[in-house]
Parts: sequence; C-alpha cells; structure tokens
Amino acid sequence: MGPLRRGPGDPTFQAAADGSFWRATRTPAGPATLRAAPASHAGAVEAQAWGPGAEWLLDHLPDLLGEADDPSTFTPRHRAVLTAYRNRPGLRLCRTGLVLESLIPSVLEQKVTTVEAYRAWRLLVRKYGEPAPGPTPTRLHVMPDARTWAMIPSWEWHKAGVDAKRSSTILRAVRVAARMEEAASMEPEQAAARLQLIPGIGPWTAAEVIQRTNGAPDAVTVGDLHLPGIVGHALANDRHADDETMLKLLAPYAGHRHRAIRLILLSGHTPPRRAPRMPIRNFAGM
Repeated sequence: MGPLRRGPGDPTFQAAADGSFWRATRTPAGPATLRAAPASHAGAVEAQAWGPGAEWLLDHLPDLLGEADDPSTFTPRHRAVLTAYRNRPGLRLCRTGLVLESLIPSVLEQKVTTVEAYRAWRLLVRKYGEPAPGPTPTRLHVMPDARTWAMIPSWEWHKAGVDAKRSSTILRAVRVAARMEEAASMEPEQAAARLQLIPGIGPWTAAEVIQRTNGAPDAVTVGDLHLPGIVGHALANDRHADDETMLKLLAPYAGHRHRAIRLILLSGHTPPRRAPRMPIRNFAGM
C-alpha cells in the first residue's frame, strides 16, 4: 500500500503498529474508511469498513491488495532486481479503481519538492475534506468531493503553496470528474490518453495515476528528476542516466517495467544525492 501514502502526515492514510493500515477515501457510493490487516493464518487478510462507501471498499479489497496483478511472467534480469524480488516475494501492484484521489496529489507533485506537495495535500484535505467515518486510530480525513475542490478560492491554493498552473489543472480535471473516473476501467494506454486530454496533465502525471488506479505493471514515469539516475545506478552503475537511457535499460522488462522500478526503489539501491535539492518556494509569502 506504500504508493497510496502521500508523505508521513497524509491525512487519508495511517499505518498502525499492529501491521494494519487505515485508508480514508471517497468511493462512488460515498466516503468510507477501510482497516485491513494480516489475519492469523498465512495468506489471509481481515478487513472492516465504515461509512456509506464501506460495501464498495470491501468489494474492491481484492483489487486493492493486488489479486488481479499477475507477476508470473516477470523475470529478473539484473542482480539488484533479482535480490529485491527474492526479498519481496509477495509484492503485488495495487489497483484502487479511483482516479481523482491519485490524480490530485500527483498534480500537486508536479515540478516541486515532495515536501511542498505533501504539505499542500495535507492542508487542503484537512481544511476542505471531512472527518473519516469509523473508529480511526488518528484523525483521518476523506478528501473533498469534486464540487468542493472546484469551489476552493484562489487564495487558499496560494496559502497551501500551490501555484496557478497546478491549481488550474486540478480545477479542469474536477469539472469533468466523471470522465476522469472512467479511466480506471480502461486499458492503461487508453487511461493515460484520457487523462492527458486535460491541459496540464502529461505523461509523468498520467503514469503516476494509472500505476495506482489501474495497477499498470508497465507504466513508466518519464520526466522525473531522480528516477532515471536511480534506475541507471541500479542496473548499469550510471547515476547520470536520462529518460532515454532508463527506457533502454528497462527494455528487457517490457510488460513489467513499472514492477521492475518498484523493486529497485524498494531495494534501497539508490545513488547518493550530490546535486542540490530543489528549493522550497513560499507562495504564501508572495
């Protein structure tokens, strides 16, 4: 469930000490909270849900936990990938079936530091979302619905550190929310094309979304500041790799390129950062 968490202070996600995770979300049936945890016997999961969307969440729990994911044709071809694959034998790619909850935070992450993006997501969800139903371990929130996102005043985006380009992209997306949500039931290529009909949503954002919503095993995030160097370092000891080099290195994993990247990221086999970090900009003070 790691990719669904937007930073340590994500108001929609909580990993508990007992191995359970809590997830507050907005389903087609309404807001809901899910708690899932390993059961006492191996290979089983126990779950409870609360709120109007509880039944929807439980019905889609198998997809969320990767039941539809098929890694059987995946073959590690590099030592770093093989080691991670052996260390993570139960890794599955989740499929949420919910687009806006992944699209909005992905837009917030465009060309800024994760610290800025996580802060914006946290502030906006806490202020404009609603308390998650159920006995949550901490104060969780369900993200706002499409109409509420559309009604957020420009100065509130500004106070959250979101520039006009990103907020305008989100506003365009939520105005056609139903069309965006349809992408979750499409093939990954069609889903990416649907998302990119919105100005401001490009290949980077589309890939980040369909990896989560559609469980797309081959969706590669191109245009990322750090990812090519991470993949290059792991597969060819080349921390200066660009997108073109990254795609060439991933070619043997065609059909499972995103899975290979997930394993690389989970392996911890990443190059030391020597470039200066992107500066954190204070839009609220401008």
